[in-house]
Amino acid sequence: MDPIVLFFLLGMFAQFAKSDLKLPEALTDSISIYLLLAIGLKGGVTLHSAQVPGLAAKVIAVIVLGASIALIAYAVLRTLRFEKLDAASLCAHYGSVSVVTYAVCIDYLAARQIAVEAYTPMFVALMEAPGIIVGVLLARLADRGPGPHPTADQSWGQVMHEVFLNKGVLLLLGGLTIGAIAGPDRLKPFFLLYNDLFKGILGLFLIALGMQAAARLKDVLPYGARLIGFGIVAPVMFGAIGVFTGSLLGLSIGGMTVLGTLAASASYIAAPTAMQVAVPQANPALGIGAALGLTFPFNIVVGVPLYHQMAKLLAG
Repeated sequence: MDPIVLFFLLGMFAQFAKSDLKLPEALTDSISIYLLLAIGLKGGVTLHSAQVPGLAAKVIAVIVLGASIALIAYAVLRTLRFEKLDAASLCAHYGSVSVVTYAVCIDYLAARQIAVEAYTPMFVALMEAPGIIVGVLLARLADRGPGPHPTADQSWGQVMHEVFLNKGVLLLLGGLTIGAIAGPDRLKPFFLLYNDLFKGILGLFLIALGMQAAARLKDVLPYGARLIGFGIVAPVMFGAIGVFTGSLLGLSIGGMTVLGTLAASASYIAAPTAMQVAVPQANPALGIGAALGLTFPFNIVVGVPLYHQMAKLLAG
């Protein structure tokens, strides 16, 4: 088993065993900032001298992919008899993406010396927003009815600020831009920071996430098999859609695996914040509990290798 996964399992064990292990919130916040910037810089440096064939088509495709996953998730959740506002909030989490799941996928591929297109960090930034926007729109449609709706009328500016200027998008695109402009030579003094230290710091962060995931399981259990089944089955379905989309775009096996992983992932940082602003009536424990308590552990233990196998099968 990959050491990165073992770090995560260590965190889960610590939580279940009621250990006094605790990582300060300020430390985990700092690590998340580092990881986002490092991913952007690493992608930007490689992008500095790379050609991106069919860039416009790829940009449109990944945006449509994120929005489509949110719509499919909403339809499935309504079929499973979730309330409209809860379904809208939850589908936004699954239409958006998890940057840490992406980082685990990149590490998995690098350990196996599988090449990945340099511009995949751009996919992370592009796919973060569409699902959230679809979730907000669905919530607005569900919330129509007699009487005033001050939340629906007043929160759009806040929601758009959270979607497009949250730290994830800002740091990813900022790092990507800095790396692409500066190139490897001028960023050589920072190589240790964004490359050599990356895996060790990611492992430390996964201990914290393992503890959080174990703690969030209690938010999932009251919803029973409906939510547990969705949190495990949905990423496989969305991952297959992502891998197939990558194949249509002409991506390598590594690129298809990354796009499948992104499609299968669920946001537990940007989406909860945005949906709390946009749909305060929805149960916030539902989205973050499923995304962090179920889908994230599934993806890093089982999902990433599964999407890699899907990609290899499609590539022939």
